[in-house]
Amino acid sequence: MKARLWWITGGGSGIGRALAQLVAGTGERVIVSGRRLDALQETASNSPNIIPCVIDVTDPEGVAASLRDVEAKYGPISVAILSAAQYQPMDIADFDCGHFRQLITTNVIGVANCLDPLFKLMRARGAGQIAVIASVAGYRGLPKATAYGASKAALINMFESLKPSADAAGIKLQVINPGFVETPMTKGNAFHMPFLIKAPEAARQIRRGLDGHGFEIAFPWPFVMLLKIGRMLPHWLYFAITRRMT
Repeated sequence: MKARLWWITGGGSGIGRALAQLVAGTGERVIVSGRRLDALQETASNSPNIIPCVIDVTDPEGVAASLRDVEAKYGPISVAILSAAQYQPMDIADFDCGHFRQLITTNVIGVANCLDPLFKLMRARGAGQIAVIASVAGYRGLPKATAYGASKAALINMFESLKPSADAAGIKLQVINPGFVETPMTKGNAFHMPFLIKAPEAARQIRRGLDGHGFEIAFPWPFVMLLKIGRMLPHWLYFAITRRMT
């Protein structure tokens, strides 16, 4: 079988980098994109199967043009992993509309900017696979996750809404909901991160899920189950618990 072509946004660090290196190690080709060429080159440094491509997901025209160039040069994209994201803790003491807007622009609008050309390309072929890295923080509001959690909840809802029509078009959609993963994005967290795992382990779990048939890829399971139970709690009890986290 011919090796597939993958596209991974946010491929310059963290989960995106770990997943790109894992996939490339199996002989498949991977386009890694991000805003910093040096970071992308570091991701690709030990593999001829990883191809750096500077793309800013907040630039819709740039994304569309880059994907046209990629497909013209390397062939059709079979699998797209949308992992570019920003993170900034925020509560009422440090709420900032500018920072909120910036995060939503990258985490949500950036995904939509990628989906627009991807859907056009994949619908024409009647095939493709797209997964977005959301988060268990999107299940329910958590302290300090005002903007980040809202962005991830939006992604989960977006993909749930799109899945029926994507199925009809032959496009496989999946949502990836990790817990805490040791990456540059979480490095600055000043609080205890339960069930913290390393990026290569997250990549392995994601790859297993991508090869399966489930809509949601969520891990680690003990943390996932705690937060899924949290979704069922009445507001008074849930807020009594989360107040202890502030």
